[in-house]
Amino acid sequence: MRKVYDRIIDMRGNLITVAAQGVSLGEVAIIRKKNGTMTYASVLRFADDLVTLQVFESTRGISTGDQVTFLGRQVQAMFSDTLLGRRLNGVGSPLDDGPEILGEEIDIGKPSFNPVRRIIPRDLVRTNIPMIDVFNCLVKSQKIPIFSIAGEPYNELLMRIANQTNADVVVIAGMGLRFDDYQAFIENAEKSGSMEKTVMFIHRATDPPVECLLVPDMALAVAEKFALEGKSVLALLTDMTAFADAIKEIAITMDQIPSNRGYPGSLYSDLASRYEKAVDIEGSGSITIISVTTMPGGDVTHPIPDNTGYITEGQFYLHGGSIDPFGSLSRLKQQVIGKVTREDHGDLANAMIRLYADSKKARERQGMGFKLSRWDEKLLRYSFLFEERMMSLDVNLPLEKALDLGWETLAECFTFEEIGIKKAIAEKYWPKEAERA
Repeated sequence: MRKVYDRIIDMRGNLITVAAQGVSLGEVAIIRKKNGTMTYASVLRFADDLVTLQVFESTRGISTGDQVTFLGRQVQAMFSDTLLGRRLNGVGSPLDDGPEILGEEIDIGKPSFNPVRRIIPRDLVRTNIPMIDVFNCLVKSQKIPIFSIAGEPYNELLMRIANQTNADVVVIAGMGLRFDDYQAFIENAEKSGSMEKTVMFIHRATDPPVECLLVPDMALAVAEKFALEGKSVLALLTDMTAFADAIKEIAITMDQIPSNRGYPGSLYSDLASRYEKAVDIEGSGSITIISVTTMPGGDVTHPIPDNTGYITEGQFYLHGGSIDPFGSLSRLKQQVIGKVTREDHGDLANAMIRLYADSKKARERQGMGFKLSRWDEKLLRYSFLFEERMMSLDVNLPLEKALDLGWETLAECFTFEEIGIKKAIAEKYWPKEAERA
């Protein structure tokens, strides 16, 4: 039953307060303005008979005498196969001048999937990016962030993953996007031919902060529905720092007592409730989540990356235009390396990272003016080839070819005995044209 009230007691930012009874947390309301237009809001909190709502759009034009109608339901997204190829805002309205989405209404922000029906992640998600596929494999149903700073090409990295993934559906949730970033996602999907399997929910930097809060919930609700239909879904969330800042802004407006650096004490739960949507469903599909977390000032101890690290299963650390092999970690890679992938995968990846770490020391000795040994010179050559062939984000190679290239790189720089890999593995995969010394 709808409840109608015609008195708004208070307005502050995107928040309004109404004296009402019998409403629930998250319930949707319609505000009918004097000029005949309408806007939506949802219940954020209530105390006794005072209900605070967050308005989805600007509060401009709303007066204290406008009518507020509670609809008796939560915020919903519209779901159907016609979503593929579409772009929508935080409230599910089209941004692409296309027709309204018709289909099934689904609630957003529901609890995470039943753990009983989850299965242990065992499948590789291919990206054709060596620094991911070779050294920190992405596993189906994994939740993993890209830690970066403003100015790094993290959105370009997400676009490459979206283009090259073997997932059935890609759901992009953009939060606080500049117009050029938003346009780049569109142009990339159209140019790569991946638009027909992509859905975008976009909050632009000029949109109200409350819509930023709705974008990941809209995207993940749709992703979950596709997964229940048996689809393998890749959800790309950028930027979760904009999401957390929107939470902070609304909390300050509500006079909530701040926690670390002004963020509310619920920040961990707010992030976890979204990341825990990652799932591999027994007998059905899956959701894999890759997010972007920009670290203010590059500070990994900032509350947003700090809380994120406790929730997720590793991180890709984007630094200097490439994925840093030392700051990156996939906690689920052992589920697929050497089991789903080739037997030499683990030994080769470990040896290449170890030798690259040694090459960093050789660079330090070179920079300090010390005389370099023959081994140092080998390491320096290897360092150059490793960065060019593996770390560059321009490299696009299937996993098997990347592994072969890894062996070729070792053979160009070192002898058979210097690489420190088990003899049986090395003899099998050492390039035949390379000399054994």
